[in-house]
Amino acid sequence: MKLLFSVCIACFVSQVCAQQVAALSSIRVTGDAVVTVKPDRAQIVVGVLTQDKLSQGAVSQNARLSDAVQNALHKLLGADADIKPANYSLSPDFQYRPNAAKTAISSYTALNTVRVTVDDLDKVGQIIDAAAQAGANHVESVQFTVRDPQAPRSQALREAAAKARADADALAAALNLRIVRIVSVEASREVPPPVSDIMDAEARAAAGAEPAPIQPGSLDYPASVTLTVEVAGR
Repeated sequence: MKLLFSVCIACFVSQVCAQQVAALSSIRVTGDAVVTVKPDRAQIVVGVLTQDKLSQGAVSQNARLSDAVQNALHKLLGADADIKPANYSLSPDFQYRPNAAKTAISSYTALNTVRVTVDDLDKVGQIIDAAAQAGANHVESVQFTVRDPQAPRSQALREAAAKARADADALAAALNLRIVRIVSVEASREVPPPVSDIMDAEARAAAGAEPAPIQPGSLDYPASVTLTVEVAGR
């Protein structure tokens, strides 16, 4: 009898707990925010592409022009400028002949690029012009980013969380309820891709345009916060 009574008590307690969990009332809301910032850093990948019938000819021409480009960039930006190797390749160019037993190598192409990082965006146009005048004939990319991406990401999360809490408060008040506690928090954020300006850069390098300010646009940092809050009657 004692064993049966203990089992009955245990079942009763489990039913009460299940009823309490089932009786839990909650509100789920989502707050969204977007923080827009102006880029304050630019990365320009620029270099020299050379071709020659002999591989050594393509390499030696490329080395001479690449040295001239880097010297021009250091002259413009200073000896401590952030200029790092980006890519180097030497590849054969094949000539395809109809009805031929095999393809033949017609020439070799050498490509050598460097990545220039600057925080003065007014110098982007000058960098492209200086490199082009020194012999650069390949602009691979021009991208604008921010030095401290954590700051706008954190701000977006704070604003999204504040909106979610404000919505929860407003909804609870409208239903004559009070918020007891926050049950769960879900947050998501996105990292925007860098703003690119490659087409303008290539056109400027080809045309030899005078240095001019480049408008990098803006970057959007979105964030979303979802709150689940327990509510009860007032």
